[in-house]
Amino acid sequence: MASSPSSSAPFPDEPGSQHEHGSDLVHLSELLKRPVADRHGESLGRLSDVIARLRGHDYPLVSGLVVAVGGREVFVPVDQVRSFDADPLVLASARVNLRQFERRDGEVLLRSDVLGHRLIDVANARLVRASDVELRRENGRWLCHAIDTHRNRRFFGLFGARVEEHPNQDWRAFEPLIGHARSAALRGAVARVRGLKPAQIADLIEEASNEEGAELLHRVHQDPELEADVFEELDDDLQSRLLGARTNAEIADVLTRMRADDAADAIGELPQSRRQPILDLLPAGVRTKVITLMGFNPTSAGGLMGVEFVTVPADGTAATGLDAVRGATGLQPEALTSVYLVSRKGRLKGVIRLATLVQAEPAAPLRGLADTDPIRVHPDADITDVALLMADYNLLTLPVVDDHGRPLGVVTVDDVLEATLPEDWWRREPAPPHDIVGATNAADDDEGPDADTRATGAGGRTP
Repeated sequence: MASSPSSSAPFPDEPGSQHEHGSDLVHLSELLKRPVADRHGESLGRLSDVIARLRGHDYPLVSGLVVAVGGREVFVPVDQVRSFDADPLVLASARVNLRQFERRDGEVLLRSDVLGHRLIDVANARLVRASDVELRRENGRWLCHAIDTHRNRRFFGLFGARVEEHPNQDWRAFEPLIGHARSAALRGAVARVRGLKPAQIADLIEEASNEEGAELLHRVHQDPELEADVFEELDDDLQSRLLGARTNAEIADVLTRMRADDAADAIGELPQSRRQPILDLLPAGVRTKVITLMGFNPTSAGGLMGVEFVTVPADGTAATGLDAVRGATGLQPEALTSVYLVSRKGRLKGVIRLATLVQAEPAAPLRGLADTDPIRVHPDADITDVALLMADYNLLTLPVVDDHGRPLGVVTVDDVLEATLPEDWWRREPAPPHDIVGATNAADDDEGPDADTRATGAGGRTP
């Protein structure tokens, strides 16, 4: 069996490269371990894997087979297979390149990387397991077209055994967690997981294995702001473990982008020996906020509050208040539901709901729009008291003031929910939004495949 240069193999989509491929649809499970023979029928080995090349948002292109020949695995271009229906699989050539197969960047090994492994069901933000892959021939090229995420079960009845039938799902509905380091950059560049909400990504990471979680974080890492939002949503123990595996500089980089109250909680979960070095690496303004928050009991209003909120002079107008809101571009949306009036000495004089401010005439005095005797608490107030106050008075935010009545921070309703929900509630599987599938399908219909991400496939394995 002589070795032929793989560069001489024709491209799968070039004229003259087509052979008798048989049917236009085949399942991976039907191919694996099937015998492989040369064109004369002489046995070469068995099919070990199928190689597909990633192409952005488009279907991966099947580029070749991995065939176990003797004690090694070798590459066979897919266009050399006469038919996927035959058993054994018969090649169009009498020779194959016996050089040991090596996977390249952007390649997926369908058995090793996908079959039996978990994938991200993007539309439903959950992890599922692939039980089979459907290969389909289109325009003379084999594509990874669909994935079966159901475990095939065999039923027995009056008419004998039958296999449970269910529709396969479009490959593009999933993101495989491949784990191939050299291909990570290519996969991360088109990672649709970054379009999910931070809480959804955090749920995926919490459900994932260590290796799967590492790959998810790698994809998120390319968007530092999203990465910080995801860390805010992680379970405290997992957040601490994942941060603890990073260098002090890397931790500080994530914490700088987190809300100060969440960053303070995260530092508090780290080993004592690492806290001060990490604090020293934070920007001065962030460090001051974090140190202030770390001084409060975590089960108190001071431990719950965020320190970013909008204040305006009490003698201003509605236009003044709206200008302040427009300028607060770095604040979380929940911190902008109310604007706080302060005196010249910084004491809290009133609270105005943002809706009231928007509906008012620009020249209207703020004092006439505000609640001049707002509900407020001391930083030592207990979480339960804070929750009761916010429920009794229908508050979205609750200002926290010092002994002199100066605002220190704001507790938001989501902070209270997070602190008071029973621990076992956090372990419940969240119900998916009722319109998530419809919204995704509508987007697909409107936009279609991204033409910029399409690529033509290449046969052979030339460098």
